[in-house]
Amino acid sequence: MSKIETRPPFPPFSRETATQKVRMAEDGWNNKDPHKVALAYTIDSVWRNRNEFPQGREQIIEFLTRKWSKEQDYRLVKELWAFTENRIAVRFAYEWHDENAQWFRSYGNENWEFNENGLMRYRFASINDLSIQESERKFHWSLGRRPDDHPSLSEMGL
Repeated sequence: MSKIETRPPFPPFSRETATQKVRMAEDGWNNKDPHKVALAYTIDSVWRNRNEFPQGREQIIEFLTRKWSKEQDYRLVKELWAFTENRIAVRFAYEWHDENAQWFRSYGNENWEFNENGLMRYRFASINDLSIQESERKFHWSLGRRPDDHPSLSEMGL
């Protein structure tokens, strides 16, 4: 008998559980472990991320491994935009630098759809990159989870 994978909170979402789901996703991505992050998605999850279209956990792991090897000192903030029973819309910003020490702030929106077990089956992301000076950075916490008292995107005017 195989164990059924679950990832609470489950749909249908309330404002509280949708906000919780967004923070859990942010925390996972900030920890930058592609194998752990991939467990939040269905085995056959479908993505659109910029001009890439990973499908399934193995491709998600490959994608995230490439992403975080390029996007160094990655720090992400996500914010709930809207939600319905099993869908969540998020806006986000993250900062990173490339191998030449050029810093960027990447802005975007994601649309997520979850199955009944709380696993994300669809993730559609639109992202734009803005070249910034290191002095313009706004995300300065130690790598990993964003501190609870760190301002939100709205509070920072992003």
